Amino acid sequence: PLSPQELRSGRFWRGVLLEVTATLIFVGMVLGASAGQGPLAPALAAGLAAGGLVCTLGGPQANPALTLALLCTRKLSALRGAAGVLAQCAGATVASAAAHAVLPDDTGLVTRVSAVGTAGTALAWETFATFQLGLAAFAAAEHAAPQAGLALGSAVAAGALAAGPFSGGSMNPARSLGPAIVTGVWDDHWVSWGHPRVPTESPCSSV
Repeated sequence: PLSPQELRSGRFWRGVLLEVTATLIFVGMVLGASAGQGPLAPALAAGLAAGGLVCTLGGPQANPALTLALLCTRKLSALRGAAGVLAQCAGATVASAAAHAVLPDDTGLVTRVSAVGTAGTALAWETFATFQLGLAAFAAAEHAAPQAGLALGSAVAAGALAAGPFSGGSMNPARSLGPAIVTGVWDDHWVSWGHPRVPTESPCSSV
């Protein structure tokens, strides 16, 4: 458990700031790319941003799905986990507000269940994509950058391309929450939070 001394430490708050910054950068890159046509640009932006964050910022999760996985496997204290998730959601909301202010419309901001399948289909693909991302993230923790960045970035891009036609391929609840808060569009938002968390070792970063 996190002691009061740790809560007052600079290390704890640097970790919180790191999660805010990493999530803001990641979500900002993805939303900017989503303004274009087709799924390729946001998938590539997500993969490149995730890989770059591993190499530059080191170890932020930048993804509530991975933070909750650490909580479920008791790799992270409840307070650290809660602070991390709040920081990630705050970073995503700030990035979404900025994107909402400068982009011509909100078409690509919100992740939606597509007409290709049902909400159940979208949940299945989102779960599968998040599972493979979790495996890649936790395996990459054993390797130094740039190998870790390449592995993680590839998993992010692959998951986004595979799940994108069905669920938007978020694999990151914060990425979906930020635009929903800013635009007020909550259609099938539960899909982004409904997939199971991946239990494993310690991650290096994520989407």
